[in-house]
Amino acid sequence: MSTQSPNGPDGTGPDGAGPTRRDRTRPAELVGLSAVIGVVIGVIVFFATKSLLTGAEFAGGAFIVSLVVFAMLLLAVSPRRSSGDDEPPSPH
Repeated sequence: MSTQSPNGPDGTGPDGAGPTRRDRTRPAELVGLSAVIGVVIGVIVFFATKSLLTGAEFAGGAFIVSLVVFAMLLLAVSPRRSSGDDEPPSPH
């Protein structure tokens, strides 16, 4: 039995053919979460101001800002995919 990860070292699937299902659905998760944040902000602003246009403007702004923030955070925590120059020397 192998103790290796099911994903390849470069983020590909188990057979090395392409990205895993989780890697393919991650952008949809971020867009969906940004949409939910935008709708919540839009509803709050609508109830506070009783103006549908103002609520829609704030919803769109919140969607865009949250999407950019999530993208920047994802870039900050994603591992670098280098050619292996950073690996420590083997003891053998």
